[in-house]
Amino acid sequence: MKTVGWHASHELYPPGKLIRLARRAEGAGFRAAMCSDHFHPWTPQQGESGFAFSWLGAALQATRLPFGSVCCPFGRYHPAVVAQAAGTLAEMYPGRYWLALGTGQALNESITGGAWPAKPERRAYLREAVDVIRALWSGETVTHRGLVRVEGARLYTRPAAPPLLFGAALTAETAEWVGSWADGLLTVGHEPDRRRAVVDAFHRGGGEGKPMALQAAVGYAPDEGEAWGDARARWPVAGLGQDLLQDCPAPERIAAAAAAVRAEDLRGKLRVSSDPGRHVDWIRGDFAAGFGAVYLHFIGRGPDRFIDAFAEKVLPAC
Repeated sequence: MKTVGWHASHELYPPGKLIRLARRAEGAGFRAAMCSDHFHPWTPQQGESGFAFSWLGAALQATRLPFGSVCCPFGRYHPAVVAQAAGTLAEMYPGRYWLALGTGQALNESITGGAWPAKPERRAYLREAVDVIRALWSGETVTHRGLVRVEGARLYTRPAAPPLLFGAALTAETAEWVGSWADGLLTVGHEPDRRRAVVDAFHRGGGEGKPMALQAAVGYAPDEGEAWGDARARWPVAGLGQDLLQDCPAPERIAAAAAAVRAEDLRGKLRVSSDPGRHVDWIRGDFAAGFGAVYLHFIGRGPDRFIDAFAEKVLPAC
């Protein structure tokens, strides 16, 4: 079954408003949801950054939607704490929560004061963290002394069935690696050629037959100029390089770099259009590429208007 979901952007809205929007999205016909997990927003202008695990408990109670989230299980989190937090959600709401893991950004993980590792070391951290989390969910008492250190940890509250553990990947190289260990793939809304490369690499790495989900950053307003203006004002980070976004520790420094981003720099990186039919085509393309779920991350103003317009003109056509 193909699913169009709604993405809760903790960077753009306070947690209380996101609960209200989650209810509205459910009532409008969105059939699933997911959320970001940041300590800082990308830029100070975005203005918010609620704690995802607290919010997820409330959102799962406030709706009947299945939810997922993506986090880095080292740095500000320890993998045993991630296993406990995610396992608790899965015990309270069986079958309604999945977790995606990635190598994170210095923006969020460097707040603990440790050195920010290079990408190969972050991958090694993540791979060890995955094994620790799965072992804890299976009921083992875990002692692990590698890049990740765990001493005698055991989860006494565990779900009957562990959550699906997705791997987050932006590039084909990472997608191929993720295919070797993850239960599924989470990626972003690439252009068709890059999307195909990511999917092919995931399958090549061992992901054939596993579920795939995609998060698409979406801009919409009745006026095309307004839609692009909102995208430039509220999500200019889409025009920045991944090295900067992964390695820069301060929202102010990211904002300074983003000040030079123009609306034309965002074309092909955000799905912005005033035409609902264009959004339908994008989503249909994702489904045709093999994705079972597409989560729409609205980056404009007027989230209620977006939900209502897509409920009327986009969701029924997908």
